[in-house]
Parts: sequence; structure tokens; C-alpha cells
Amino acid sequence: METIRVSTAQNVDIDYEVAGLGERIVARLIDLAGFAVLYIVVLILMIASFRNSGTLGVVLIIIFLVIFVFYDLVCELTMDGQTFGKKIMKIKVISLDGGQPTFGQYLMRWIFRVIDFGFIFGWGLVALVCVAVSKNHQRIGDMLAKTTLIKTVPRTKIDQVAFGFALPDDYQPVFKEVLHLNDRDAELIFEVLSGFYQTGNTDLIYSMATKIKEHIAIVIPAGMNELQFLETVMKDYNHLTAQMDA
Repeated sequence: METIRVSTAQNVDIDYEVAGLGERIVARLIDLAGFAVLYIVVLILMIASFRNSGTLGVVLIIIFLVIFVFYDLVCELTMDGQTFGKKIMKIKVISLDGGQPTFGQYLMRWIFRVIDFGFIFGWGLVALVCVAVSKNHQRIGDMLAKTTLIKTVPRTKIDQVAFGFALPDDYQPVFKEVLHLNDRDAELIFEVLSGFYQTGNTDLIYSMATKIKEHIAIVIPAGMNELQFLETVMKDYNHLTAQMDA
């Protein structure tokens, strides 16, 4: 299993599991299969239209080409870095700074698809070679856009991590100081916990625990390790904020 570590704007390092070459290929094949079905539909409609008027056939060809050319760009912009194939394979585009890619980054990836996947350059051979040999499994478009693809589902399900955990009605929070955290702090803790369950990298747990202790000025009780501390913080945050919203 290969991972990539990115540093967020909050100076928190997070490990992500990088999408494998096989998953990328299958995601692309799923997208192409969708286009194959769409092409057959368009072809049938064209044959039917040419019996009456060729104008509709030309329009259908133009619509198909526009969808084919802009599909990846539009999908990634509107579907959180995913096409339908990526969504099925549970992978997505992420910026190397840990944030959501900007329009410029998505655009850069899209523009260089001509080189990475263009038939002039071997029907995707360039992309395959670059993803296989590059450090962060990036094709040329990713290298220039400073993006890569990661897996979106950790090995441990989300409901096994503190964020979104179903707490009993009589749950008693341990650290009421967690109210000093904001939603972004909670999201970062969740991402670190998810990263740990994906990669087993304890360094991130220790680092995050230190930052949270300093941020809300608390001491980890005796007998509680850093992982248990972060999970407890998330449970307390969920419980207390839910009470405030009630």
C-alpha cells in the first residue's frame, strides 16, 4: 500500500492512500463504457434522423463530441474531483496541499489529457508510464497541476471512527474544552484518524494529539493514549455541539 503525505493550510500532515494504477484504469474504462453506450444511442438516432433530415444527425454528433471533450472537466468540477468511473471505484482528485483542487488545477489536468490520453501519443500510454514510475503516481497533467488521485474509503468504516459516531443518550463528555475547536479542526482530526486506520502511521496521531492539547490547553489523563485521546475529543465534540444545536 502506497501513501502520500500532504501538509494542510493548518500545518497538519495527513497521510492518504494513493489510488493504484489498476483502479485508475478501471475507472477510465467505466467512463469509456458509458460513452460507448451513448455513442450507440446517438448512432441509432442519427440513422433514424437521416431518413428525414440530416440536420438532427449533425446536431447529435456535435452534442456527443462536446460531452466527450468536456466530460472529465465538468464532472471533476461538480462532483468533488470525481467522474462517474472514479466515483464507482471510490477514488478522487486531491491537491497536493491537502485541499480541494482549484478550477485552475482541474483545468490544467484537463488540458494535458491531450498528451496523457491522446491517440497521437499511444492511447494513454504516456499516462500509464507516468503513473507507474512517478513518486506520487501522477500523470503529466497531475504533475503540472500539483494533484494526484487518492482512495476515498478508509479500511475502517467512518462510523468506526469518532466523527459521526452514534453516542448513547447518557454519554458524559470527558473534555468540555473541545468547544474551543471549530468544524475545520474537527475535520482535520477526523482525517488524521482516518489516515491512521488506512496506513497505521502513528506519527500523525502523536503530532495531531500534541497540537490539540496545546490548542485547547488540556492534559491527557493517565491511562489514555494519544489515539484514544483523539477519538474521545471527537466524541466529546460531536456530543457537545449536537446539544448546542438541539
